[in-house]
Amino acid sequence: MTAVLTRRPGISRIRAAGSPLHLACLGLVGVVVLAALLAPWLVPHDPNAVDLGNALAGPDAEHPLGADAAGRDTLSRLLLGARTSLLGPLGVVVFSTLAGVAVGTAAAWRGGWLDSLLSRSTELVFAFPGMLLAILIISVYGEGLLAPVIALAVAYLPYVSRLTRSLVLAEAARPYVSAYRVQGHSALQICLRHVLPNIAPVVLAQSTINFGYALMDLAGLSFLGLGVPALTPDWGRMVFDGQTAIQHGYPLSAVLPCAVIVLTVVAFNVVGERWADRVARRDR
Repeated sequence: MTAVLTRRPGISRIRAAGSPLHLACLGLVGVVVLAALLAPWLVPHDPNAVDLGNALAGPDAEHPLGADAAGRDTLSRLLLGARTSLLGPLGVVVFSTLAGVAVGTAAAWRGGWLDSLLSRSTELVFAFPGMLLAILIISVYGEGLLAPVIALAVAYLPYVSRLTRSLVLAEAARPYVSAYRVQGHSALQICLRHVLPNIAPVVLAQSTINFGYALMDLAGLSFLGLGVPALTPDWGRMVFDGQTAIQHGYPLSAVLPCAVIVLTVVAFNVVGERWADRVARRDR
């Protein structure tokens, strides 16, 4: 075994990095993120420029992915739509992770009535469908990105808080925590400097998986016409706008954003699960 590792370190590093599927998904995540960041400089056309004479046009040199029912360039809308499609899930993950970690840590560390109160509250939220909560909030505040992001962040909070609670309970039983308590360190110092850094990889792995689900949920809301405004480039909105094209036998403007959504969600889930598996193997 030692001889193999000595003669072929490159192969060993590749195997350690992950399977071909994981590497492909990691590459896809990188491409999507770069597309979102560089979209204003990559778009070949104005994504909102209407050209009815070019409506439902197929791929050509000027429009590599064709045009939608309003004659807007599909490639430009896909590229710029990556920004909105990724920004929403990022907001959901950030808010739900920060709040979930705070709730889970407080419940596990303090215990007693606070643990019971926070646990029962998160279970109540957990029982309420996130999509229904988002639809209710959107019906009150109108279309836009902020309302569904807040609603889904609240819906995802119980997943993070329950995971955090179990992890903090396990960490609190370790000898190093007792040692810091004896030395006079406060609960806040122990949690921020030692407990939370130790559980961070697991929480981040779960957040990566949540990102994919949030992307799918927000795309579903946009498909229903309840997400971003009509003129905003967004993958879910593109599917919604492409329904008319499908009825006329031109499915490309709807199929392409569907494929991008599915591939991106799968990529984030695979990367998150791979990360979680590595953390689990490390802790064994």
